[in-house]
Amino acid sequence: MSDIASAYARLIEANWPAQLPREPFYPIGKVPLTAYLRHWAKLKPEAPAILFYGTEISWRTLDHLSDLLAALLAREGVKPGDRVAVCLPNCPQYTISYLGILKAGGIVVPINPLVKALEFAHYLHDSGASVLIVQDRLFETAAAAGLPACVLVTSLSDFLPPTPAYAIPPGLDAPRLVPVGTRDLLQTLHAETARPPNPALDWDSIAALNYTGGTTGLPKGCVHTHGDKVYTAACGNTFLTIGSGDAPMLNFLPMFWIAGEDGGLLMPVVSGRAIVLMTRWDPGATLAAIAHYRVSTVHLLADSAVDILNHPEARRTDLSSLRDVTVSSLMKVLDPELRRHFRALTGCTLREAAYGMTETNTMDTFTYGFQNNDRDLAADPVFVGLPMPGTVFRITEFETGADLPFGEAGEIRIHSPSLLKSYWNKPEASAEALGDGWLHSGDIGRIDEWGCLHYLGRRKEMLKVNGMSVFPTEIEMLLARHPAIAASGVVGRTDAKRGEVPVAFVRLITGARANADDITAWCRENMATYKVPEIRLVDTLPMTATGKVKRADLAKLL
Repeated sequence: MSDIASAYARLIEANWPAQLPREPFYPIGKVPLTAYLRHWAKLKPEAPAILFYGTEISWRTLDHLSDLLAALLAREGVKPGDRVAVCLPNCPQYTISYLGILKAGGIVVPINPLVKALEFAHYLHDSGASVLIVQDRLFETAAAAGLPACVLVTSLSDFLPPTPAYAIPPGLDAPRLVPVGTRDLLQTLHAETARPPNPALDWDSIAALNYTGGTTGLPKGCVHTHGDKVYTAACGNTFLTIGSGDAPMLNFLPMFWIAGEDGGLLMPVVSGRAIVLMTRWDPGATLAAIAHYRVSTVHLLADSAVDILNHPEARRTDLSSLRDVTVSSLMKVLDPELRRHFRALTGCTLREAAYGMTETNTMDTFTYGFQNNDRDLAADPVFVGLPMPGTVFRITEFETGADLPFGEAGEIRIHSPSLLKSYWNKPEASAEALGDGWLHSGDIGRIDEWGCLHYLGRRKEMLKVNGMSVFPTEIEMLLARHPAIAASGVVGRTDAKRGEVPVAFVRLITGARANADDITAWCRENMATYKVPEIRLVDTLPMTATGKVKRADLAKLL
């Protein structure tokens, strides 16, 4: 072990929160995800596993329906290692499909429901999926992409109760469609009579191909095992949900996205806790669901936390059940003021959730224990905390791979139990990313005097202004603290004198009266001179499905 690595380990040891264990907790050990489902179905069969707008699906029912799907898939010729694509928004059928595919020994291929036909075709053809489970209303897009031999469709309304417990989003109760050449998923399952297969699954069996966002070329499938999934869930349950007991969790993040899969499926299945599942973000419905189901754990975007604070029902809603509320700072950033207002409303202290990426199943750090006197927020706007047990970071020079001293910015390299095993059918890309056993993330970060990681952005996005390194992510997070700014995206433009100049495309909060000059003056008071961006006000920003600004699209506006 190098001197830097040894010193890093000592820092983590010295600053580990006293309230936290040193290892993730596995309720029944290091076994496949399907074993956890069967365990809870046997231990508490009638307890709710999924809560969906008033419908309760028990662990017994979830186990039974996923068994039926496994039997159906086996009868359709799906063998261990075969890929099955799932293109669904958040709904009980997503969880049933995911677990049923695993029980058949198959590999889950989540597909973003927002993609167009050309992108859809890439997922299907790259993975070689032989079966597709798709929402009925998305069938036309799938058909234009070229369908596999077996297509099962399902409607979002299938699990809605006659009278929902709270407001449902528009379209959720749309009538069922069964296009020609397809079969209705639930009707087919209820007619299934075969016994489910019993493939020999273990910790190292491949569970899913989670596709990257495609920031460099077409999306690549990250090969993740049952072990990756269960380790991630155990870490999340141990280090992100502190003191929540067995009360329900709530998830609105899309489960085709790795963070939504973690919070909406993996963590509940491993912990045996019920998940309140929402098809999309709605602050009023979220408030009602928290009160109705006595939710204790929810992960929000910082923007979502603001939506809750500003909702007219917030102060009339019983939120006393909340114990753990974490956030991700994407467009809006967690700051002391947001934390103070949210604590006054709920009694909960908002914490930044975790750093991560699809390649690592996206739960690599935790921030619990650094909230006293806003220690985490005072550090800088990109504090992401200590590594999960078993996960190790290095900060290195991009070109040489040499370790850099603490405090210096360089490439974040990661070694983790949940690290992807390869990119699907991409040996050259796999060797480039994982050649020395460490993931070369392409992210820039630094490690501070507490052993905590700070995320500064992507290398390809870093700007050089008068020879100084400027990180668009840092500027965006600083801009998010301006009271009139709803969102921003920062890119660089070439400048003959300064090399590059940061340009911030800014969307104001509705009704805000600030202009570009006002914001520039604020930036000069709150940023180093070389970081102050040019301000361009816009009505909208180009966004990805997972809530990130499309910087490539912004660059075209320069």
